[in-house]
Amino acid sequence: MIREILLSEFDHEMGTTRRLLERVPDDRLTWKPHEKSMTMGRLATHLSNIPHWSGTILNDTSFDLATAAPNGEAKGSRRDILKHFEEGSAAARGMLARASDAELNAAWSLKRAGQQIFSMPRVAAFRSFVVNHMIHHRGQLSVYLRLNDIPVPAIYGPSADEG
Repeated sequence: MIREILLSEFDHEMGTTRRLLERVPDDRLTWKPHEKSMTMGRLATHLSNIPHWSGTILNDTSFDLATAAPNGEAKGSRRDILKHFEEGSAAARGMLARASDAELNAAWSLKRAGQQIFSMPRVAAFRSFVVNHMIHHRGQLSVYLRLNDIPVPAIYGPSADEG
């Protein structure tokens, strides 16, 4: 079943993301590598929020960007970031575990002000907007950590800090 494959990937990527978020120091949440970049706290908060998007993909047939809430404030501590991440990850995993192949293959659309931008199977939308999006921002966070001399955990193999 598609669900089992997706759950395996989800569990691996969420565990890796959690290990990275655990390294974010409270005293560096306002640090950013460039004026145009997010702060470390904003980036970590964004990572903690991505699993919360799962419900929109797994339970709804579409999402309209015109109705999107603005980005919330960055969390004020690593503890708050991890709590938000754990809540979203647990909820996402539960929804994914209950999804049938038919539900995962059903069409999901992204819209802007009622106009469809694209449509794809839910499984593809979930992988793109939740899993792949998280991997992208996790890569950014690993660079933030490196630039602050914070050991980077092993992700897809050994890092310079861990075997």
